[in-house]
Amino acid sequence: MRVLLLGSGGREHALALGLAADPNVEQLIAAPGNPGIATVADLRDIDPADAQAVVALAVEVGADLVVIGPEAPLVAGVADAVRAKGIPVFGPSAEAAQLEGSKAFAKEIMTAAKVPTARAYACTTPEEVAAALDDFGAPYVVKNDGLAAGKGVVVTADRAAAERHAAECGRVVIEEYLAGPEVSLFVVTDGQSAVPLLPAQDFKRVGDGDTGPNTGGMGAYAPLPWTPPGLVAQVMTEVVHPTLAEMRRRGTPFAGLLYVGLAITADGPKVIEFNARFGDPETQVVLALLETPLAGLLRAAATGTLAVHPPLRWSAGAAVTVVVASANYPATPRTGDEITGAEVPGIIHAGTRETDDGRLVSAGGRVLCATATGADLNAAREAAYALVDGVTLDGSHHRRDIALAAAEGRITLP
Repeated sequence: MRVLLLGSGGREHALALGLAADPNVEQLIAAPGNPGIATVADLRDIDPADAQAVVALAVEVGADLVVIGPEAPLVAGVADAVRAKGIPVFGPSAEAAQLEGSKAFAKEIMTAAKVPTARAYACTTPEEVAAALDDFGAPYVVKNDGLAAGKGVVVTADRAAAERHAAECGRVVIEEYLAGPEVSLFVVTDGQSAVPLLPAQDFKRVGDGDTGPNTGGMGAYAPLPWTPPGLVAQVMTEVVHPTLAEMRRRGTPFAGLLYVGLAITADGPKVIEFNARFGDPETQVVLALLETPLAGLLRAAATGTLAVHPPLRWSAGAAVTVVVASANYPATPRTGDEITGAEVPGIIHAGTRETDDGRLVSAGGRVLCATATGADLNAAREAAYALVDGVTLDGSHHRRDIALAAAEGRITLP
């Protein structure tokens, strides 16, 4: 099987490692890729959101499967263009990708499907924003309605900060705060059948103890020993299948990866958000534990044969990933700093590039993800932080408490 993977971040490096390890994959091409992905794939320098360029490359390399990593190409309709050529593609149509492309649309779908979620208002004027903030009170949850690369959400007790974010975004969704620990659940679907992966938890705040501003994610771990029994089955019954049914009813079936972001509240699991692709950095830990060949699973979803795919197989133990971020992240990150120690297994490249003279340098806010497995969360944490300590990047920072509360049994349910 020849596979074309679109994207260049940490999620795509994790996907590339999984795809390359599938014994049925004879060639992996990545566009545009990064220096880490280059160790397992042939790189092509095209814009993954340029539908015609993607189609041309897929035809040129004889792709049997196209896997779309980032959200922007999905919302731009790249999957539609590839499907129109008769090439199997893992990723939803542009219309279905609006589950991530518009927070307001996602809320509309959840309401129609009777999915448990927070009450919310879509707001476009200062008056609407003020009324919504008055209704819900602090802490305020203000979400950019459109794509924001994982950084469009502000959760704050500061009314002025909430109003500023709303003004900067233009159209926002303001919703009630959901109290309770968060869970990320990835679901592979062909639009009809759906297969859940292991639940994971990520860490959005930049600082230890969940302090500081939101980021694209500073680390993650799986599995989650503290979740209620039957959680995944409940979410599949109350959230996933009703959502897929509503999308089918509208004539826009969702096929690809449905990311379900949940809060485990006193009233049970409620949806915080949907995404239309693998989440970052949860992908790193979930795929590190998946033993089932990845390309075959994604191709089954792309070809409508998921119902006959064998049950998934998982490694025992746990996985932890810790993000190494560049100086000044999540504000405007400093780039161009040299990186050493990133050549070892377990270091996943996110924002890196190679200079003309062969040096590895930072090229984004989240630069590397140190990912390790172990017999339990403590062992996986120890191994992940050993990887972090082996990396040198001037001005970099990372959290020291990824998976610590779970490892110590300190996560409680409301």
